[in-house]
This record gives sequence, structure tokens and C-alpha cells, in this order.
Amino acid sequence: MNILDKVKNIKIADFDYPLPDERIARHPLASRDSCLLIVAGNQGAVSHYRFDALPQLLPQDSLLVCNNTRVINARIRFRKETGSEVEVFLLEPLDPEDYVLMFQSRGRCGWSCMVGNLKRWKSGALTKELYVDGRKVTLTALRGEARPGNAHVVEFSWDVPDLTFASIVDAAGYIPIPPYLRRPSEQSDADDYQTVYARVKGSVAAPTAGLHFTPRLFDALKEKGIAPMPVTLHVGAGTFQPVKSDLIGDHPMHTEVFTADRSLVEALVDALRGGSPITAVGTTSVRTLESLPYLGMAVADGDCSLSVGQWTAYMADSPESDEDLKRQTIYWLDALLGYFDRNSLSTLTASTSIMIAPGFRWRIVDRMVTNFHQPQSTLLLLVSSFLGADNSGLPRWRGIYGEALAGDYRFLSYGDACLFERGNRVAMPD
Repeated sequence: MNILDKVKNIKIADFDYPLPDERIARHPLASRDSCLLIVAGNQGAVSHYRFDALPQLLPQDSLLVCNNTRVINARIRFRKETGSEVEVFLLEPLDPEDYVLMFQSRGRCGWSCMVGNLKRWKSGALTKELYVDGRKVTLTALRGEARPGNAHVVEFSWDVPDLTFASIVDAAGYIPIPPYLRRPSEQSDADDYQTVYARVKGSVAAPTAGLHFTPRLFDALKEKGIAPMPVTLHVGAGTFQPVKSDLIGDHPMHTEVFTADRSLVEALVDALRGGSPITAVGTTSVRTLESLPYLGMAVADGDCSLSVGQWTAYMADSPESDEDLKRQTIYWLDALLGYFDRNSLSTLTASTSIMIAPGFRWRIVDRMVTNFHQPQSTLLLLVSSFLGADNSGLPRWRGIYGEALAGDYRFLSYGDACLFERGNRVAMPD
């Protein structure tokens, strides 16, 4: 059986664990960086800190990569004349498709949306009155054709056409907190569910590992010579999609759009050549970074579709030795830099549906800052792949999660954090 078949035959039931409801954090701590931090080194040792110790725990020459996406007010409630409520949940832009152009749209735009209480919206327009910068605006929604995944096309228009959709959605909607928090959104979530470095609008869920960072923590990191570099991956609703199949090979991974600067790809090549460790903040940054070599592989072969498929990483030829794997990775990243140059690009936008599970060959990320993830989730598969097995052959994540549960750690989006180490980066020989 080849590696792809082995991966596809992984049973999601093997990634279950008991998570008592009371261990799910409903709100963050008052001070973001005072949460607990469990640290798992590459030699198997587990230790416990507060998150504000992170600058002391990262090597001085680390490259730190953070996802600067910003969560939008993606849930918009409309009330019909009958009194029934219909909620529209923005999933991805359709007209225009580009996120930047979408939020600059004036007068009208189109989205793929989930619709709550769909049976109450059989036809006709929904309207909502709101105030934007002191101006009264009527927002209108028209439902269009059905789309995959129980979504629908929704056309939005507003009667003050000089206003952008960014200002409309800020006024009309509210932050879509994760369903497992089992509570309605509160005013405090507007700040709590954003990272302090959130910049680029587009996510319907926060890259939650970044919620623990504060300005003072970044100051401490910079004093150590660690300056964060951004990527942008807009987190989709698929991040909450449960794995309903018994085998992960039957689970369709959601596709997410990301943007990376040429300067980041250059920094990755320098880190790989020089042996500097690369730390990703959150699984969204991990997915982006580990997708970049496969974009380079594709453009080196003449495929410029800029899309990484679910199983691409397992179908690619990869050398057995770590040194040869690194050389191949650098070659592919250099090919991607060539694509930047040939097209006079400083920034590249692509998409990925990469599945990272046990059996994945890690190419970029050495350390990962992440939260505790839901049982039987694809994110737990990713963590398991990163941590590997202990000396007895058991998945390391089980012991770490068990120790965290025994130590009163708080779980999921507003919970405590983890720092996991995959191994030390060795410089390329001359």
C-alpha cells in the first residue's frame, strides 16, 4: 500500500478524546498573554509556562509567521414582515471574487452564503435598515441559485451607492463565533475574536492561536530579534466542518484562499539554507507555509493554476533523506520566486485544500503555536502528524492532551495554547 492509500485509510475515530463541556473556554482571559502554554519539545519532554514566556522559548534566529486575516461581521440577520428571522452567513465572495475588490464594492455585490431558517425565505427580497456614518441605508438581499454544501448565491444591494460593502457589513452584521461555544455573539467578541495584528478583511473565523499575542509580547520578541512576517489566509466556515466519514480519504477538505508576499518566500529560502527555525502561529499559517512548495512544484512543471489539491503532497515525488528533501523544497521555492519575477508580482494569491495528516512530509514548519483542537477534527490530524509518536509508538498528542486535561487547561478557540517543536533545522552544507 502506498503512502496516499495509507493516509486515506486513517480512521477518524482514532482521533477522539473525551472533552468535558466545562473545559471549553466560553470567553478569553482578561489578559490575552497570561493564558497557560504547554510546551512539547522534539525529544518528548513536556513543560508548562504562561504564554508571555514565548519570547524566551523561541530561538533568537527564528522566523515567525502570523496570519493577519481579519474576521468580518459575517452573520447578517434580516426580519421579515411576518416577524420570522432569516440569518445570512457570508461564506465566500462571488461577484467580485477577489476579497479586496469585494470590500471595495459600491452599490451591489454577490456572495455564496449559508441561510439560516431557509424555509422562511422561499422568494422575494429581504431588507434591513441600518445607519452607516450617520446615514440611513436600506440593505436588500435576493436569494439566487443553490450551490454545493447547502449554500446559496445571495445578491446584496444598498441604496447609498457611494458606501463600500466593507462599511455595510461592519454596520449590518456581527462576529460569527464558533458554534461549539454554544452561546450567542456578544459585544465583547468584536474585539476578543480578533488578533491584535488583524489587517486584511475576509475570514469568517479567527486564526485563534494568534489571539494570545499582545503588543507587549511583540515588543519582547523584537528585542530578541524576532520580527513577525505576515501571510493572509481567509479562514472559511469549513474549518468547523465535522469529519462525518469513517475514513479521512472520504472527507472533502475545504478550500481556502491565501496571499503571500515575495519577501516571505525569500525569507523561507534563507531560513532553509541557513538552518534558522521557522515558527508558524496557528494551523492556518501552517497550511499556507506547507502549501507554498507545492505551488512551486506546479509552476516548475508549467502549471500556473495556483491551487494546491487535497492530496497533492502525498502524490508528489519526495526524496527519502531529509537533506535531499530540503534541497528539493528550496528548488521548488526558487521556482515560485521565478514566477513572482516573470509576472512582476510582489504578492501572490492562491488557494489550498491541503490535507495534513500522519504520513505527511513536513518541509517548512519547525515550531507551531496552536490551540487545543476538537476531537475527530482535521486540525487534530495535523497536530498528530507534526508531533509524531512517542518511544512506544503511541501518538504524542494523546499524552499531551491528557496532561493538559489533568492540569486544568482551557480548550478550543478562547482556551489556552501549545508550543510544539518538530525538530532542529540543520544548515545546508556548502
